[in-house]
Amino acid sequence: MIDINYINDQDKIDLPEGIEEVLESVVLETLNHESIDKFCEISVLFVDNEKIRILNRDYRENDKETDVLSFPQYENIEEINDEGDFIPLGDVVISLERALEQSKEYGHSFLREVSYLTVHSILHLLGYDHMDDEEKKNMRNKEEIILDKLEIFR
Repeated sequence: MIDINYINDQDKIDLPEGIEEVLESVVLETLNHESIDKFCEISVLFVDNEKIRILNRDYRENDKETDVLSFPQYENIEEINDEGDFIPLGDVVISLERALEQSKEYGHSFLREVSYLTVHSILHLLGYDHMDDEEKKNMRNKEEIILDKLEIFR
C-alpha cells in the first residue's frame, strides 16, 4: 500500500527508535482518512536547519528556516484519484533540528512533533493548503483526528 524512501541527510539529531514504523502508520492513516486506496510512493528526507533553509530559498524563494517542506507530484486529490494504481505522491523534507526545537517549545515528544509534521506534509501532497483561515482550520482538524486515532497525543 505504501513505499516510503527515507534519507537521513543530517548528523545533528539521532533518529528516534522505531521512527520509520511510526511514520509509516502516520502516512497510512492519513491516506486512509482521505480514502486513498492506491499504492503510493513517498520520499522522506531528514535534514538540519541549514539544509532546509537552502531548500526553502531555492524552491520557495523564502530564505529562512522552516520545519517541513512538501513537494507534491499532483495539485489535488482529484488528480490522484484519476491516476492508475501506483501513485508517486511526492517528497517530504523535515528539519529534525527544527522538530526537536518545536517539541520542546510545545511541550510534547520529539516523535509526536515529527509525526505531526509528517501528517501536515502528506496533506499538502494530497492538495491541501492553509492559505486562508478556513483551509487552515480544515487542515488542523484533519491533523488532530489522524494523530488522535493513532494515539499520538500532545
